[in-house]
Amino acid sequence: MKLLAPSILSADFKNLEQQIRAVEIGGADIIHCDIMDGQFVPNITFGPIIVKAANEITSLPIDVHLMIKTPEQRIKDFVNAGANYITVHYEEVVHLDRVLNQIKESGLKAGVVLNPATPVDLLEPILPLLDIVLIMSVNPGFGGQSFLNYTLKKIEWLNKYRTENKLTYQIEIDGGINKDTIVSASDAGCDIFVAGSAIFKNENITAATTELKNLII
Repeated sequence: MKLLAPSILSADFKNLEQQIRAVEIGGADIIHCDIMDGQFVPNITFGPIIVKAANEITSLPIDVHLMIKTPEQRIKDFVNAGANYITVHYEEVVHLDRVLNQIKESGLKAGVVLNPATPVDLLEPILPLLDIVLIMSVNPGFGGQSFLNYTLKKIEWLNKYRTENKLTYQIEIDGGINKDTIVSASDAGCDIFVAGSAIFKNENITAATTELKNLII
C-alpha cells in the first residue's frame, strides 16, 4: 500500500489543527515532521512541542525526521511527544545500529535517511534492521526545492534489494514531491511520499492532498 505523508514544515502553524484536519479529509496516511536544529542543516524548524501538538490533533501516525546533530540525545523527547516513526541521518550518526536499537526499544519504527549525494549501498549491512529507508530527493534544510531525478536510482536499488533478500523495510522519499514527480517515485518502488509545499501552499489543502493520493493508488 502506498502512503501519503504531508509535511507540516509547510503548514500554517497558526492554523495547525485546521490544516491537519484538511489533509486527513483529503486522504493523508501519515503526518511528517521535519526537525531541523540549525547545525546539521542551516534552517531551524520546531521540536517536540509541535510534535506533541500534532499527535494530540490527529490519530494518524507521526513520522519524525531528525535533521539534527547527535539525534541519539533527543530520541526520548520525541518518543514522549508521541512519534510513531523516527528516522536519523546516516551522515550524522556514528553508531548507527545502536541508535536504531534505541528507537526500536522504545516501541517505535526506526529508519535511516540518506542525503542525495550519499551512496545507497552504504546501507547494505544494516538494511535487515530497518523499518524505513528515507531517500532525500533534495538537499535537506529548506522546503520548496526542486526534485533531483538521480535519486530515483536509489529507490530502484532499494526496491530490487528488498525483493531479492525478502526484506520488509518501507521506502520513503522526501523533497520536491508534487503531481509532476510523485508517479516517477512510485514507479521506482517508493512506498511513502512526503509532500509539503505541494499540499500546504495550495488554496484547497484537502483537494491537493486527494490529488496526490489518487496518483499513487
